[in-house]
Amino acid sequence: MVYTRKNQRDLTVAERRKFVAAVLELKRTGTYDRFVRTHIDHYTADGEGRLRVAHMTPSFLPWHRKFLLEFETALRRIDPTVSVPYWDWTRDNTPTSSIWGEDFMGGNGRRADLQVMTGPFAHSGGHWTITQSMTEGRFLTRDFGRPRDPVALPTRAQLDEVMRERVYDVAPWNSTSASGFRNRLEGWAPGRGNERFRIHNRVHRWVGGLMLGGGSVNDPVFWLHHSFVDLVWSRWQQRNPGAAYLPAEPPPLGDAQYRKVVARHEPMAPWGVSPASMFDHSRIYRYV
Repeated sequence: MVYTRKNQRDLTVAERRKFVAAVLELKRTGTYDRFVRTHIDHYTADGEGRLRVAHMTPSFLPWHRKFLLEFETALRRIDPTVSVPYWDWTRDNTPTSSIWGEDFMGGNGRRADLQVMTGPFAHSGGHWTITQSMTEGRFLTRDFGRPRDPVALPTRAQLDEVMRERVYDVAPWNSTSASGFRNRLEGWAPGRGNERFRIHNRVHRWVGGLMLGGGSVNDPVFWLHHSFVDLVWSRWQQRNPGAAYLPAEPPPLGDAQYRKVVARHEPMAPWGVSPASMFDHSRIYRYV
């Protein structure tokens, strides 16, 4: 039976409460931290010279679609009425947006150490201790808008520009790809400072704190962010039904990306599913 993913701003009080409760239960059992570990283990930059499946690579979108589905399946084992809502950051783009309510994601970090002190994921509440991270901190941190180096969330116009791309991805299949929907949406760009980060990447940067880097899953807003990224991809697919995943075949021996990216029908670690198998979600979930 197909279920729905809703805009977080449209959730009822009961739906918000159920989602938070299911996330906290995953944390209590240790399951949540295994998802954090999976993302850290597969966060490979294109300068590292090895296989990339999650970032700076064509499989960025299908890998995260599968990752979201695995998380959602775990949530629904706890409560079958729960799904992962999405955060439309082009619309709910201020620190006072409903997503940051005390009954949902909680708010910004305090100035002294960026520690989040409000909401169900505040360390002081006793239910959200960071155990898998790229840093030593034990509490959730955020730094909305990076006041010391200000950055704004992506606008609707910027996202519309990305949606006008007609090809899924282009060589060299990494963070330097000059066009193609995948890299434009993932948000790697030339320039200095914050200009190097667009769309998806800029949202991580705007939230700041633990949302930066491989340990970003430690902030539950990660899932709402990536649910919207997945929605954007889904809409792009509907607009471009003939635009298949690229590369269709593995880069050959001698190519700089040989054995570094996943082709259309190759398996993606850690699940062994192919990008092609993740293209159609219509029999599993839909967006409203």
